[in-house]
Amino acid sequence: MRISIVIPAHNEAVYLKDCLDSFVAQTHKPDEVIVVDDNSTDNTFAIASEFAKIYDWIKVVQRESANEHSPGKKVVDTFNFGLKHASDYNLIGKFDADIILPTNYFEEILNRFQANWKLGMCSGLLYIKKDNNWIYENIADKTHIRGPIKLYHKVCFDKIGGLRPGVGWDTVDILLAQYHDFETLTVPELHVKHLRPTGHGYSSKKYQTKGEAMYKMRYGIVLTKIAALKMAWQAESILLYFQAVFGYLIALFQQQPRYVSKEEGKFIRTYRWKGIWSKLS
Repeated sequence: MRISIVIPAHNEAVYLKDCLDSFVAQTHKPDEVIVVDDNSTDNTFAIASEFAKIYDWIKVVQRESANEHSPGKKVVDTFNFGLKHASDYNLIGKFDADIILPTNYFEEILNRFQANWKLGMCSGLLYIKKDNNWIYENIADKTHIRGPIKLYHKVCFDKIGGLRPGVGWDTVDILLAQYHDFETLTVPELHVKHLRPTGHGYSSKKYQTKGEAMYKMRYGIVLTKIAALKMAWQAESILLYFQAVFGYLIALFQQQPRYVSKEEGKFIRTYRWKGIWSKLS
């Protein structure tokens, strides 16, 4: 099974060398890694180019984009740009530039895909450094495949129609995979170091767009309120609850385009409610 990884990178010079070193050290290396330098003003391109000179399976491409901050959409657009440069592959990965993989990462993940033909997505778990210890980044259940370490089987990736360009892309892809009867799996023993914790630099606008994403996934207002409350509790800020709900209502008022069809939305709501009731029972 051929593995192709795309790494969107904007001003990642601080982390990129450590990230690519962990790819080079793999017991089973990817067939190609494509670093997409998206309008960086630091040494991101130079660092990636040095690796590309040494390893022929590492490629570097540059993308010009608007300087405006567009959560979710910008990273997906950059990923899609890199995907156009990918060779034939069976597994496609969207990875961030601020991670360090354990050396057996792809070997273990590949074993899971080869052992289960229904497996559509797979990853390890993200850990952040706190007081000189690496602890689980507790912003999602350990069954959730996080955005910085997404690996898809091509059949699943094509079936879900690729990634949605906006906030929530890394949730709707899992839900659509399950809608199409694919399995998703996290491997708990694969600890991936996340060098820049999620939420760094988050603004109130970012949490508002999370509410918009729930509208686009057809959660409905009740599920949105529950999800927003959980998010606010994890962040220890009740203000985030109101920001997310406000974002949902704005999207509803504006009738923004959805990520999923009505049928897919019905499946998503049913799936979410089952998860809630199972935790309460």
